[in-house]
Amino acid sequence: MQGYNLHTHSCFSDGKSTPEEIIKEAVRQGLTSIGFSDHSPVPFQNTFAIKQDMLDQYVDTIRKLKIKYQNIIDIFCSMEMDYIPGIIQDFSITKEKYGLDYVIGSVHLVGDNTDKIWFIDGPNKDIYDDGLHRYFDGDIRRGVTSFFHQNNRMIETEKFDIIGHFDKIKMHNKNRYFLEEETWYRDLVFETLDLIKEAGLIVEINTRGIYKKRHNDFYPSTWLIEKMHNMSVPVIISSDAHHFSELTYGFEEATSALKIGGYRELACFKNGKWNTIAL
Repeated sequence: MQGYNLHTHSCFSDGKSTPEEIIKEAVRQGLTSIGFSDHSPVPFQNTFAIKQDMLDQYVDTIRKLKIKYQNIIDIFCSMEMDYIPGIIQDFSITKEKYGLDYVIGSVHLVGDNTDKIWFIDGPNKDIYDDGLHRYFDGDIRRGVTSFFHQNNRMIETEKFDIIGHFDKIKMHNKNRYFLEEETWYRDLVFETLDLIKEAGLIVEINTRGIYKKRHNDFYPSTWLIEKMHNMSVPVIISSDAHHFSELTYGFEEATSALKIGGYRELACFKNGKWNTIAL
C-alpha cells in the first residue's frame, strides 16, 4: 500500500484537523511523507478555501513543521488550486511566490463569471441540481461538457503537477442524468485524458467519494485505470483527507484496482523531484 498522501486538507481551508494532528497520525501509521494541499483562495465568499490573508501563516506553519519533524517524516507544502478561467491568477505565480513543492490543479466551480458559477462538489446534491438548472437550463450534456472543457483549458494553460479528481462531475449525478457508458460522456473523458498524457501530468486515484459514500467508485472511475496504464499515465493514490482519520482510507482498495489494471509503480515526490516507487 502507498505509504504517503499528497492530497490533504487542514483547518486552514475546509479540513477539520490541524496540520500537526495530520502529521502525528501520518507518523503513527508509518507513512514516509505527507503533503498539505489546502484549497487556494478564490475571490468571492466561500467556506472551503484558505483566506487570502492566511496564506503566509499557512506556508509558515508547514515550514516550521517540516523542520520539527525533519528526521521523522518528509513534509511538503502545496495547494489544491481551483481553476476558474479569467478569475484565478496563474498557478505558477502562486507556486513561485509561496515556494510550493508541487501543485494540484482541480475544477470544483464551472464557469468564468462569479455570478454564474456551478459548484459541482460538496455534500449537498441539491446545490449541484440547482446550479445545473440555473446555469445550464437543466441540460446535463452542456453542463458536463463545460466541466471537462474547463479541465482541458486548465491543462493547456496552467503549469501544475497532479490533476485532481478529473471526472468528479459524476459524483452528484448518481446515474440520474447520464450514464458513464454513454458515448458522448466517454468521448469527453478520453479527450481530457489525451491532454493529461500530452502534458505529462500525474493522475490521482482519489478515494474520497467511496469512503464518504457520495459515489461508489474512485475518481477517476475504475474502468479508466487499464486505459491509463496502457497510455503510461503516472498515478498516485489520494484520500483527499479532510480529517486526520481519513489519511489512508481506501488505499488498499485503490492499490488492488491499480494492480488489476496493470500498474506496478506509482509516482512519488522526493527531494524536490518526481520519481517512481513499486506499487
